Amino acid sequence: MRARITSSLTAVRNLGILAHVDAGKTTVTERILYLTGATYKRGEVHDGTTVTDFDSQERDRGITIFAAAVSCVWDGHRINLIDTPGHVDFSDEVERSLRVLDGAVAVFDGVAGVEPQSESVWRRADRHGVPRIAFVNKLDRAGADLDTAVASIRARLHPAPLVVQLPIGREDGFTGVVDLVRMRSLVWAGGGAVEEGPVPGELLEEAGRRRRLLEEAVAELHAGALEEFCAEPAISERTLAGALRELTLSGAGLVVLCGAAYRDRGIEPLLDAVVAYLPSPLDLPAAPAADPTVPAADPEGSLAALVFKVSTTATGRLTYLRIYSGTMRKGDTVLDAGAGRAERISRILRVQADRHTEVDRAVAGDIVAVAGPKAARAGATLCAPGSPLVLEPPGATDPVVSVAVEARRSTDADRLGAALARLAEEDPSLRVRSDTETGQTLLSGMGELHLEVAVEKLRRDHGLDVAVGRPQVAYRETVVGGVSGLLYRHVKQDGGAGQFAHVVLDVEPLAGAGFEFRSTVTGGRVPREYVRAVETGCRDALAAGPLGGHPVTGLRVTLTDGATHVKDSSELAFRTAGRLALREALRACRMALLEPVAEVTVTVPDDAAGGVLGDLAARRGRVSGSTSRSGTVVITAMVPLAEVFGYATRLRSRTQGRGTFTTRPGGYAPAP
Repeated sequence: MRARITSSLTAVRNLGILAHVDAGKTTVTERILYLTGATYKRGEVHDGTTVTDFDSQERDRGITIFAAAVSCVWDGHRINLIDTPGHVDFSDEVERSLRVLDGAVAVFDGVAGVEPQSESVWRRADRHGVPRIAFVNKLDRAGADLDTAVASIRARLHPAPLVVQLPIGREDGFTGVVDLVRMRSLVWAGGGAVEEGPVPGELLEEAGRRRRLLEEAVAELHAGALEEFCAEPAISERTLAGALRELTLSGAGLVVLCGAAYRDRGIEPLLDAVVAYLPSPLDLPAAPAADPTVPAADPEGSLAALVFKVSTTATGRLTYLRIYSGTMRKGDTVLDAGAGRAERISRILRVQADRHTEVDRAVAGDIVAVAGPKAARAGATLCAPGSPLVLEPPGATDPVVSVAVEARRSTDADRLGAALARLAEEDPSLRVRSDTETGQTLLSGMGELHLEVAVEKLRRDHGLDVAVGRPQVAYRETVVGGVSGLLYRHVKQDGGAGQFAHVVLDVEPLAGAGFEFRSTVTGGRVPREYVRAVETGCRDALAAGPLGGHPVTGLRVTLTDGATHVKDSSELAFRTAGRLALREALRACRMALLEPVAEVTVTVPDDAAGGVLGDLAARRGRVSGSTSRSGTVVITAMVPLAEVFGYATRLRSRTQGRGTFTTRPGGYAPAP
């Protein structure tokens, strides 16, 4: 443990752990906490003793469901770490975490390499521009191979892997690594502390060859390293380390390390790599914001903080935030810029998963929880009242699955409404609405497991006995054949000022999802403010299509003509006309129903592959590929989401419990 810490922002690392479910994220996090002295006992997922998986459901299911923040110290650096979920149903939790992180460690299984959710979170990190290093875990397992895992990273994620370690031993005999940057060995003999020494003689030639390959790869990407590579026999350790850091920050290269976290092997050099290669808050540009004048990281600057998570504990409501600029002190009054509401900060907490340490202040670069704000939601900006600004909030994904929920006792109906509102506040990817036709309360989320967890929270945390309907998928409607010149006149006269709006619309299909509106009206026949009102009305009409009342997507609407009345025309009249005109146009269009599909990756024994392929075909699945690996077959198929419900039980029965599968969203496809 290296517990000395400096106060400079250069010594802060805001770090996320990203991976596919079961790749070992939480075990890596637990070993980091143990080695840095933040905990005094190794937490184990299978024992339910982990720090970050503290929720009862996480311990029961053995998976990470909620992003958990912890803080520790290594080599004089403060590391604020977020352990993120690996299951696809909780990808929005990952999205909100990525928005406030400066860097990440991507954990890969040494046997499986890149898995579906690994790829999904990688693409999300790409969108946010988060610098990453890779840790190939579980090298002590049968079939584990660093080179194969790196090849899958190169083939599926397309970075330039820069492997800085050579494993010592294979599978169960894996005992350490050769550090190719410093040309030294690191060995964990008997599970104790790491022992540093020279490169073993039997690996000297191979280590020299791999060091040369590393130098060549770095020289191809870094001008300074290339200059030294051409002029000197070898690139110096200092130049190589500096180039690796610059390539990591720019995203041009991916530093790859390896280990076996469960056996405590490889964590110390991973922490050293976090400090050496991943950015501090000062290494990154100012936070994305609607206001271009947002300040860069500076404790003396104007306060700017982004809320990325809200939770309710036994002691009250906690708001988790990342401070991008300025200093927040206990007792301060801050402004929720989006809502225009003042909030008071009553307490500031340094977070250690479900345990907290109260502090008097937090500065730029910190990730903390605060008590006091009563209404700030995830995505809200908290800033100084005299310097309002709005930071760009995390993106949100539309839910794809819904269930009907109702309280079994009529006396619990009001409590259920309040509990659902609290769930939606804590998890913005959950949506609650009432079905106007049936009167049912519908809870919508990202998948079957997501909704199961939400319903279980209603039962455990709120003490509600609820009945749950069968999951229903979220269909969409789209335009296949459009209409031209649809004329709609909205005239209303019932005493006093009337309403008059005359619009002519063309509706046509749009490649892909989404909605596009344009106007070709000339000569001022429809004033500009009324054109905007027509667009707003058209967007209102997209909420319910003519086939089954599902949201409409994939269309372009063009306002080609219109007319106004000198007294009775208004923005309200044209908004109403736009809504009713598009509804009428959609009824005249040729429409198609779209259903959500999922990319399903099934891993089964060789002898069960035929039956599984037949079952996928019966579920309207389209197989896109299959590969053989160590006595198993990995099958990838696009399957309608409605057909995935209950698949886990069917797969277990077909494979005698040996088959596993994962899913990730695959967009929408025409329904039969």
